[in-house]
Amino acid sequence: MADDKKPLLIKRYASRRLYNTETSDYVTLEDIAGFIRDGREVQIIDLKSGDDLTRQYLLQIIAEHESRGENVLPVNVLSDLVRTYTNQTGSMVPQFLQMSFDMLRDGQSKMVENMAKANPIPTMPGFEALQAQQEAFLKAMTGGLAGAWTGAERGDTKAPAAATEEDEDLDVIKKQLSELQDKLTKMSK
Repeated sequence: MADDKKPLLIKRYASRRLYNTETSDYVTLEDIAGFIRDGREVQIIDLKSGDDLTRQYLLQIIAEHESRGENVLPVNVLSDLVRTYTNQTGSMVPQFLQMSFDMLRDGQSKMVENMAKANPIPTMPGFEALQAQQEAFLKAMTGGLAGAWTGAERGDTKAPAAATEEDEDLDVIKKQLSELQDKLTKMSK
């Protein structure tokens, strides 16, 4: 059996065909998506240049799923991601997304554990903190206008809160984020 801790090496040939080095056969993007869904890390390398193409192919898999109507990412999230490539706050996005997905995975596994124990109302640990973290992220990304945009989408016509309130909210959220980082660090030990 292959070592699941080591990424599955996929080589891309000049013909753009993808070759699974463990099973010695060609694979498709859907096969690679299946490996990832099964929890396997994948690394895709160009055979000729040695370039790591993993990111490119993972984005392609996501784009294909989205184009087939399997929408996971709302348009406003995709727009926010595009914005991060054009401003200086983009440097915090990868860490935020990683922590959010880590929390989601942890919450899902705890929820499954609770369901297995026949708990009728499983709770997802850290859900409130995740919401606060997402709100802080939107405020940081949009310069505090996230509340105005989400309110306008609901039909609210209220003006955004004063800058001092936003600063206080941001400080509270930063503290919560720091506490979450400490908890994640302790959980990973």
